[in-house]
Parts: sequence; structure tokens; C-alpha cells
Amino acid sequence: MIPFFPRQIATKGVSVYLTSLALVSVIFFRFSIPLWRMGMGLVFVFGFFMLTATWSKKWTRMPGGQFALQIFVFSFILRFFWVIASYFYYMDANGDPFEFGAADARGYHETAEWLASEPWVVAREYFFGPYTTGVSDVGYPLYLTIVYKIFGPFVLIPRFIKCLLGAWTSVLIYRLSSRTFSEPVGRMAGIMCCLMPNFIIYCGYHLKEVGMLFLDVAFLERLDYLLRVRKYNLWNIILPILLAASLFFFRTVLGAMAIFAATTAVVFTNTPMMKKGGRRILIAGWGALAIVVGAGTVILTEAEIYWEQRDENVVRKRENQAARGNQWAQYATGTVMAPMIVALPFSTMVVTEGQENQITKHGGNYVRNFMAFFTLLAIFEAIRQKKWRNFALIGSFTLGYLFVIALTGYSNAERFLLPGLPGLIIMWAYGISELRWESYRLLRPWCFVVILMEISWAFFKLGSRGLF
Repeated sequence: MIPFFPRQIATKGVSVYLTSLALVSVIFFRFSIPLWRMGMGLVFVFGFFMLTATWSKKWTRMPGGQFALQIFVFSFILRFFWVIASYFYYMDANGDPFEFGAADARGYHETAEWLASEPWVVAREYFFGPYTTGVSDVGYPLYLTIVYKIFGPFVLIPRFIKCLLGAWTSVLIYRLSSRTFSEPVGRMAGIMCCLMPNFIIYCGYHLKEVGMLFLDVAFLERLDYLLRVRKYNLWNIILPILLAASLFFFRTVLGAMAIFAATTAVVFTNTPMMKKGGRRILIAGWGALAIVVGAGTVILTEAEIYWEQRDENVVRKRENQAARGNQWAQYATGTVMAPMIVALPFSTMVVTEGQENQITKHGGNYVRNFMAFFTLLAIFEAIRQKKWRNFALIGSFTLGYLFVIALTGYSNAERFLLPGLPGLIIMWAYGISELRWESYRLLRPWCFVVILMEISWAFFKLGSRGLF
């Protein structure tokens, strides 16, 4: 087993990024991104790969508690500085503290600001009254209303809280990965989460993603603990249930995947809690019963509509894109995109109208493209070594969620794919730990695939808009 992130792989990661960016910028010179954005992408990519390689080796013998504290502190500092820097940048660029094209962010802020100035009964009626359309997007504006009632409508306060939640998420990923795989895998995953560019960038947005990620990782970590602990109490059972329920208030499909993952883990995972066959049947029966009962509620009705209308969502999205000039979008169907889902979204290395946020995150999206090799390797090794049962919880939640998104017409939408990223990071770390000479030799052709991927995506984005 490889207990740290090899520097050779880190160097390849940075080299392939520089090669991809240089080729895209030369081939599509008229649409190349500004130098300062290239520099920002290089900082994110270089920081992710080189610091992961350095820290994972340097901190190998550090006591677990000290490592968790170290990860928390570094994660918080990185996010805090980004929040401050992005706040002043957006104030200068947009005249307000919101990211480019911040329709959702402004909507959340204005709704919470209004409700914070009203009695609680108004908020209750607004979110849960007879005229509400559903609960799948209630969680974040309700949380924001509470924060504004306590601290006032200052946009930096929720973002500082995001820094804390993001740092805590890194620690939870470390704990979950360590229990599921091994301590070295857990440390690599925790460091990668700490340094993942997209996680840092989202702390500067006024969106729900950071809190949503925290909840889905906390759910997985607490449920994994429940399945593995030999003695459990009422709180250990209630907490993962509450966390799973909370996901329905952020995105319906996440809550549905939480139930699916829990049921899958109960049925397939070999853990102390599951050693008695009668108990396994009882809890599996409870999971099935919960799904049957829940299917009649408003919450899971929304999930059914979401699934049933997936083709309509695809068509509507493609029509909207075509109306904006995105002529080739009709070809990006679920059938085409699903096989690539662990590598998506592609990195935007060219300038197109309305894509400022994706250009900011192009370094982080490149990291996902390059590291997808280790996701595939992790899946292969888990099956080859017949360990897949122990990884059923993380795998079913992550791959199940990404598969559903791949079929809905949002297969390259970075925001919709983000909840699957924590699980992918854990798979990256496991894949690296199981790297052998035979599999390492496959990394070189994968580097060429990634370069081709970035060039092809730039060609697709520009060509589909009729820009050349």
C-alpha cells in the first residue's frame, strides 16, 4: 500500500494542466482566458497537487488528534482568506459582494433579509404554509434567515460560518475514510478536501453548497460509525436519520440517495452491527418500509417527479441552450455523458459569455478530470480484491447520485455534480493507496486523454456557440 500521495503523480498533474492550458490558449487564441485567471488556476492546481504530496508524507507519523486539528486549522485559514479576497473582488467587479450571475445568491439573501425583519410566523407561512411549492430548497434560506435574525443581514457572517463548516467537512472526511479504508487513506482524503479548489471557492459564494456538502458528509460519517460500532445508543441512531432528513430540505435527490445508500450499506456491509442475520433482515426491512411509507409523502413525490421528468429536463435545457446559441448541446445527452460522469465537469479554459464563475473554477475542475483515473482504479481494486461490500455506503451514495444527475440534463453542471465530490475524493485517496506498477503504467495514456478532454471541451463550447 502507498501511504502518501507520490510526488511523481503530483508533478504529472501540474505538467498536464500547464500543457492543456497552453495548447487550448494557442489553438483558440482569440478566446484564451486572461493571464491573471491562468495564474489563479495554476495556484489552485499547484497547491492541490504539491501540498497534498508534501503534507501527506510529512504528516504520516503525526498523532491522529493532532492531524485532525491541523487539517481543520489549515482548511479554515485557506477558506477565510478566500472569503475576504473574493468579497473585495466582487465589490470592485460587480458593485456588490455577490459572484457573477448571482441570481440564486441574491434571491437567498433578499428573501432572508426580508424574513429576518418580520415575525417568525411570516417565515413559517412562507416556508411551510399552504401555498409553498415544496421543501427541496427550504433549508438554506431558512438557515440564512436564522443567521440574519441573530447577526443582522451581513453577507460575510454566513461566509465565515461556511469556512468553519468547510474545515469541519475535511475532518469528517478524514475520519470516514480512515475507518472505511485505512489511516493513510484517511489522511490523504482529508488533505485533498482541505485543498480542493472548488470547496474553497464556494465559501465565497452566497449559495447553499457548502452547508449541503457538510450535511451529506456528516450523514455518511455518522451512519458509517453506527454500522461499525459494537455498542450503540439512541443518539447514534437518531443523528444519521436527522441528517438524512435534512438533505431533503436542500436537494430532494440527495435525500433519496441517502436512503438508498443507507439501505445498501445495511444489506451489504460486513460490520459488527450486521453480524447477526436476524438484525440485518430487521434493519433492511425497516429501510424498505421507510421507502414505501415515504413514497406517499410530498417530499418523495418531488423525487418521483424529478425522475419522471428527467427527459423533459434534458429537452428543456437543451432547447434553452440552443436558443442562446449553444447549437451542439443536444448531443450532450445522458447516454453520452453517463460513462464520463466521474470525470465531469470538464474544465473551461476559454472565454465564453456568462462563464466567469466556471473560468474561476477551471483549476478545480481540471483536478477532477485528472484525478478521475484514481476513481476508476479504486472501483477496479475494490472489485478485484473483493472488498466492495465494505465500501458499499460511500460507493452507493456517490455513484448513485452522480448517475441520477447524468440522466437529468445537468451532467456537466458543476453545481449539481458538487455533492458527489467528497465521495470521489475518498475514492481518489483509496485508488492512490492501491496503485501498483501495472496500474501506474496506465497513468501516462490517461494524461493524454485529459489533454484531449480539455481541448475537445474548448472546441465544443466555442463551436456550439458558433464562435468559429
